[in-house]
Amino acid sequence: MVATPPLPGVFLCFAAFVLLLFASLSGWSRISFLDVGSGSTVTHYGAFGPAGSSPHIGYRFLPAGANSNPNSDVIYNLTKTLILHPIACVLSFLAFIFGAFGVCCMHRFFVLFMAMLSGLAALITLLAFVLDMVMFGITRGVFRRAGVSANYGNANWLTLGALFALLFGFCASALGLFGRYRKRRDAY
Repeated sequence: MVATPPLPGVFLCFAAFVLLLFASLSGWSRISFLDVGSGSTVTHYGAFGPAGSSPHIGYRFLPAGANSNPNSDVIYNLTKTLILHPIACVLSFLAFIFGAFGVCCMHRFFVLFMAMLSGLAALITLLAFVLDMVMFGITRGVFRRAGVSANYGNANWLTLGALFALLFGFCASALGLFGRYRKRRDAY
């Protein structure tokens, strides 16, 4: 059989997994959530701290000037919520694995788990994206008011793309539950 009912959901869950993997490994010069500074003094903030620092959950932003200290207990606690990206990444990978088994084995059980996991991953990704935009929006505003260049990084938009992929993957896998799973027997 060339195409099976859960196949579009499998591809979308895999795409979301890849996008969330890149967002989770952010903090290097190519992928980050927030870029502060200009020229050669740009600091890239990722899911587990600024670029060049040891990775850890929850971090403080490096002050870029006398009036540009965005650190508060609220922002520090919000940086701890960046752990939601790897959690959603693992859930989308599990949804992909269950979907792949659903395609190979042609069994509705695996597609049901793919739908549940992709729906849960979509909810966690939505929460992560909203918290990212709030936290990095506040931080970006503090830096900009102090006259320091601060811009959103591309990891925010990778998270948004993963959110849409998971939403469409959930819909595709939920619709894939109603597909035909019984193999036809040829009359001899």
